[in-house]
Amino acid sequence: MNFPGVSCGRKAGLIRACILLSLAATVSACASKAAPNDTYSLSTAPVLVGPPSTAKQILVPDPTALKALDGDQVVIRLSNSEIQYLAKSQWSDRLPKMVQAKLVQTFENTGKVAGVGKPGEGLAIDYQVITNIRAFEIATQGADTAVVEIFAKILNDRNGTVIAQKAFKATLPVTGSGNLAFVAALDGAFAQVAADIVAWTLTTI
Repeated sequence: MNFPGVSCGRKAGLIRACILLSLAATVSACASKAAPNDTYSLSTAPVLVGPPSTAKQILVPDPTALKALDGDQVVIRLSNSEIQYLAKSQWSDRLPKMVQAKLVQTFENTGKVAGVGKPGEGLAIDYQVITNIRAFEIATQGADTAVVEIFAKILNDRNGTVIAQKAFKATLPVTGSGNLAFVAALDGAFAQVAADIVAWTLTTI
């Protein structure tokens, strides 16, 4: 490799730099060809029969969550103070966005609300269902168990008053092994929590 007008020492340095750049490009190409993570979504809770119908319209804002849950990774809790993420797995979107979408769908599937939607959809809102995701994880202390806990508030959008608030929690044992078993347990626990939040809301308003 010739570099006219460059000393031998500088030539050696340039050659080493070229080799390093070549190796970096090779590693980058290999990384881009790595197998993608398995991607999972959440089911919509089953249609509810018991709660009464309402002529009110409901807004479901984006749920809040701590940083560990405000992403697309599946949380595994090893202890009260230690968490990890499920390898080679991810949610199809940020977890709060998925929870919001599935809560809206669960309300819609009841056929018992005049309207339900997300911010920016132009509804004349009567009530907001404000939620905070407290837990959405596989607990590994003892038997592996899916734990989903969501705290919900019903806010009267006309006067800014919270008319009710409650924590909803469901646990479901993991049956089977592998990532799919973990996600299926989380999906089942969330479906129960979503159904409970919707039934409570319709009964309360």
